[in-house]
Amino acid sequence: MRAVDPHPSIVETTAVWRSEDDTRAFAAALAAQPAIANAFVELRGDLGAGKTTLVRHLLRALGVAGRIKSPTYAVVEPHEATLPGGAPLAVWHFDFYRFGDPREWEDAGFRDLFASAGLKLAEWPENAARLLPVPDLVVSIDTLPAESDTTDDDGAAPPAPRRVTVSAHTPAGRTLLAALPA
Repeated sequence: MRAVDPHPSIVETTAVWRSEDDTRAFAAALAAQPAIANAFVELRGDLGAGKTTLVRHLLRALGVAGRIKSPTYAVVEPHEATLPGGAPLAVWHFDFYRFGDPREWEDAGFRDLFASAGLKLAEWPENAARLLPVPDLVVSIDTLPAESDTTDDDGAAPPAPRRVTVSAHTPAGRTLLAALPA
């Protein structure tokens, strides 16, 4: 059963990301916060909205090198990152897109992972909602209509902007949100 948030007031902010550089800047700002060390962040949005792209930029900002793949088929990918100041950080990137059997939660040891120290990032959390703890932050990404119908010299259209709503559901989440640029 999903835990009840003892601090029910939710604080949120909304921004528009016009390019991947905006995604990268947000990820870098989030990675710079000490409270990220034990945060649980839910990532919401349609297929292709940019959830995994945000995770990749966040992991890069936390010093993860090498290939960062989506855990769509594995459900979870572990990473070893580094906090600002050099302390090691365990990161668990979940993708519950294909999750459908609650028995898998116990069999895979997800309860233990969520109880352990480290950063937890979950895409498609609604598919495991009743099993997850209250998130510190929820990042909702919505693709907006393209601002123009122009193309570059290669015929590629500019990326569609994203409306991003970040909501804090816990005191730790409110600390993270307050430290992010407006």
